[in-house]
Amino acid sequence: MIRRNAAGFRALLIVADALVAIVLFIGLSAWRLGETWSTMWRQIVPVPEGLFVIYGLGWVIALAMNGLYRPRARWSIRGEAVDVLRATTMLAVVTLGVLYIFRMPDVSRLFLLVLFPVQALVTVLGRIVLRLVMEQRRRQGKNLRYVLVLGAGPRAQQFAAKMEAHRELGLRVIGFLDDEAVDDLPSTLKNLGTLDQLETVLHSQVVDEVAICLPFSQWGLIDAITHVCEEEGKIVRIPMDVLDRAMSAGRMDELDGTPVFSLVSGPDRFLALAAKRALDLAVAASGLLLLSPFLLLIAIAIRLETDGPVLFRQTRVGLHGRPFQVLKFRTMVSDAELRYEEVVGRSDPRAFKLTDDPRVTPLGRFLRRTSLDELPQLWNVLRGEMSLVGPRPAPPREVAGYDIWHRRRLSMKPGITGLWQVTARHVDDFDNRAQLDLSYIDRWSLWLDFQILARTIPAAVQGR
Repeated sequence: MIRRNAAGFRALLIVADALVAIVLFIGLSAWRLGETWSTMWRQIVPVPEGLFVIYGLGWVIALAMNGLYRPRARWSIRGEAVDVLRATTMLAVVTLGVLYIFRMPDVSRLFLLVLFPVQALVTVLGRIVLRLVMEQRRRQGKNLRYVLVLGAGPRAQQFAAKMEAHRELGLRVIGFLDDEAVDDLPSTLKNLGTLDQLETVLHSQVVDEVAICLPFSQWGLIDAITHVCEEEGKIVRIPMDVLDRAMSAGRMDELDGTPVFSLVSGPDRFLALAAKRALDLAVAASGLLLLSPFLLLIAIAIRLETDGPVLFRQTRVGLHGRPFQVLKFRTMVSDAELRYEEVVGRSDPRAFKLTDDPRVTPLGRFLRRTSLDELPQLWNVLRGEMSLVGPRPAPPREVAGYDIWHRRRLSMKPGITGLWQVTARHVDDFDNRAQLDLSYIDRWSLWLDFQILARTIPAAVQGR
């Protein structure tokens, strides 16, 4: 299975199953044993909290041994229920065996008689609800990864169908590119053009991954396409039933029995990226709450200085080309966008940056020097459009002027602060700043994020 996509859903199921099992064990204990349930468990085992955790882990192991964390192309309620019942039987037999071996007669048999059937019922219902919620979010276009398929023959269509069949992976095929005309392409799939239009499609649509399903006789073309996709920071998938060429980089995955060679550009560690997202949520939520009085004072000051809105909204380009509305405190006069043509020639159009922009207000200069104008972007972080640390998001007009290697900046979620902000914030050369962003992507780790965040605060306070 394609690991990065499957790992997220599997981890969510494991955590949900373990937590539900622990809560159910505690809840049924309180129901069956009354107010003294904690004391009674403590008489049976020295540390009842450990028993609750062991039960949760035991339930997860029983589910895993019955294949309930393996991705399924054809999921059904009946199939899931049967496997959950097998896991329940396994856990019940092991539990009763442990009670007999360790001679623990004080455990209520009625409690166990209720626990296991309820555990099975709650697990099946919980998984149905979880899948329905995730499916609904996917229908709304959330948590999706968009795949462009190169090639439109039977092999390409078959691989696309496998990706779409695994709904839990969140992979959606946006269309196909092929030089050969295909008359029998299903109506649900789009032919987006020929292979020489690859860069146009990558730049005009949101593309997270590229699946190359071309014949191996076109290896020279495959090699060139792979190079372009890697330069732009796209994940490349090459399904191959027979690996007939040695690979110097990449890794082998699997999708429904089809070997898939994957070339991954940028961070691809699910658990570490999930921890990064958890850090984003915690800091953004607490920051907005704790700083709300300070944010209100800044808003009042802006409103007293000039007419116009307090917040500046502008379309920026996020992960793999996803557009979003970035929020900042307004630091310019209200007609700044109308006067853009007056000053655009004084900076690199790929990353517009002026130290003496005449449109900036006096208060705006202070807010920019201390980076306080960026604080509303905590809301963008909370929404998942940005991260605390990452490459800075650019407007579409700047991204349109990128060279191919610049576009790899889009392979990671943009951030409020980043490596170049704390090392070379006043460097005007865009290529040097882009190199720092790519260095961050290639070296990324949670520790690097903590280092950048630690250096950002004093840099902002000192106006650097």
